[in-house]
Amino acid sequence: MTSGFIFALVLAAIVAVVAYKGICVVPQQTAWVVERLGRFHAVLNPGLNLVIPFIDRIAYRHSLKEVPLDTPQQICITKDNTQLSVDGVLFFQVTDPQRASYGTSNYVIAITQLAQTTLRSVIGRMELDRTFEERDTINHSVVSAIDEAALNWGVKVLRYEIKDLTPPNVILQAMQRQITAEREKRAVVATSEGKKQEAINLAEGARAAAVARSEGEKQSKINIAEGQAAATVAIAKATAEALRQVASATEEPGGMTAVNLQVAQRYVDAFAKIAEQSNTLVVPANMGDLASLITSSMAIVKGGSAKPNAAGVKNPVP
Repeated sequence: MTSGFIFALVLAAIVAVVAYKGICVVPQQTAWVVERLGRFHAVLNPGLNLVIPFIDRIAYRHSLKEVPLDTPQQICITKDNTQLSVDGVLFFQVTDPQRASYGTSNYVIAITQLAQTTLRSVIGRMELDRTFEERDTINHSVVSAIDEAALNWGVKVLRYEIKDLTPPNVILQAMQRQITAEREKRAVVATSEGKKQEAINLAEGARAAAVARSEGEKQSKINIAEGQAAATVAIAKATAEALRQVASATEEPGGMTAVNLQVAQRYVDAFAKIAEQSNTLVVPANMGDLASLITSSMAIVKGGSAKPNAAGVKNPVP
């Protein structure tokens, strides 16, 4: 009874060990490679799997997730012989667990080294300025070169991204001076363009002002000329009307007498004004005789001739 119990206990232990060793639960997005007696047997998919204890063994465990791999920083030489420190990150994924297990001893080191050598080759064909402008081209070239070789390793390279491109300090200082000079050049050009536009605007404004001023002066002169012409015409019309009225008045009875009286009055007023404006006055000898003055005025109206008197002044002949 004791021996049977021990045997049953040993058998139960063996069954437990076999069950423990023979049942495998593979996590999601994971692939396990099984070797049977040292040779590749199968790839266990996620879930519950059975293996033969002590005959099968889990040789490799691979994650099928996308893995970011930081590539070491390295010095690359550009086409124009400039040193450039490059740092990047590589994204890959295991697509064939069997090849990933037996295609290379370490696919991580393999794709890292291949990424570095490809990067040096790509940058070596570019000048320094192009490396900053064509990062996408560099990334695509690295991915294409690695992906072709990584097929035999059961790995798919998804993308490569350059994290940093760092030239030497001397190159950085030279680039900074170049950028500063370019910005100063743009500032000078912008300032000159502004001054040019300002001068153009001022010239156009002055020209417009001069044109407007000349147009105003022209219109003013036209208005003055038209006003003077209108005034001359009005004066001429008024003078003609006055002469017509005077002529009409002289034809009436007593009209000539009134005209002669008016002329004589103006004659006397003229001599009075001459006396006011000058201390020296030449007058007729008979100036004291008012009747003689009026007679002389009437003779002027009638258009009679005059003879010089003793004082040298022409006396009108009645």
